[in-house]
Amino acid sequence: MAFSITEDIRSITDLKRNTNSILKQINKTKRPVVLTVNGKAEVVLIDAKEYEKITGAFNLLKLLVPAEEDMNTGRYKEARRFFKEFRRDKKI
Repeated sequence: MAFSITEDIRSITDLKRNTNSILKQINKTKRPVVLTVNGKAEVVLIDAKEYEKITGAFNLLKLLVPAEEDMNTGRYKEARRFFKEFRRDKKI
């Protein structure tokens, strides 16, 4: 999903005039389109399925934050040690 400056940056006016064309472009390329107002980026339009993928990936990353904090503060065990203690405690 490589961003194309010439195709993926459009004005709000262009969206008003060519809504169907822009939506077809987004659905076909799966790339987001940046909409500008007075030459400055204002909003981004993105395919719904791509949005769901991005949101899912972001939510998974958020789950890693506590684990990263544990690593940074030394609250972890090496896997070998963990499984050794687990087997001992569960009498496996």
